[in-house]
Amino acid sequence: MDNSKDKIDNEETCNCGCGCNSEEKDCNCGCENCGPDGCSEEDCKECDCRGEHCEPGVEENNDSVGANSASPNEKDELTIANEKIKDWEDKYKRLLAEFDNFRKRSEKESAMMIDIGASMILTKILPVADNFERAINSIPEDIKDNAFVDGVDKIYKQMLKTFEELGVKPIEAVGKPFDANLHNAVMTDENAEGEVDTVVEELQKGYMYKDQVLRHSMVKVKK
Repeated sequence: MDNSKDKIDNEETCNCGCGCNSEEKDCNCGCENCGPDGCSEEDCKECDCRGEHCEPGVEENNDSVGANSASPNEKDELTIANEKIKDWEDKYKRLLAEFDNFRKRSEKESAMMIDIGASMILTKILPVADNFERAINSIPEDIKDNAFVDGVDKIYKQMLKTFEELGVKPIEAVGKPFDANLHNAVMTDENAEGEVDTVVEELQKGYMYKDQVLRHSMVKVKK
């Protein structure tokens, strides 16, 4: 009977009804109202209740520390994730650069193949242009006004215009210094007028296709 009375007294002493003495500093009941006036900052070092009467500053400080601090495992995972992202970025940049180089190389190779094919076709057509030129130059003066001759001359001029549109142009020869990259010297003349190593006569017209020699000029050079 006395024990029951002591328990009731203790329950009246502690607001939570756990049966402990509220004046003790090591109450671990875990309630929200341990003690009549709540826990002081000093009591919170021993009391685990963390209730609404605990010192707010202590509670907030603990939350702040938990939010701003990361465990070693979390830091390691973040570092690994950042390294993987950087690695993926590097791989993406390398792949993009390789693709860009491949595209440029493919475009260059395609253009070269087109130029090679065009050069082969134009080289086959040049003798036709030569024959037109020879035919026009061999026409007697008395029939140059003939309608047929005029038609042939117009066809020849049309061919030269088409060549120009395709990037084909004649190589300048007569009066120019001899250039082995452009001219093919088949004859020399010591008595010809002009400076030494100068082209004095063009025996066959040469042509350029864009920046390459389609056919060298056949020339006579002053010696």
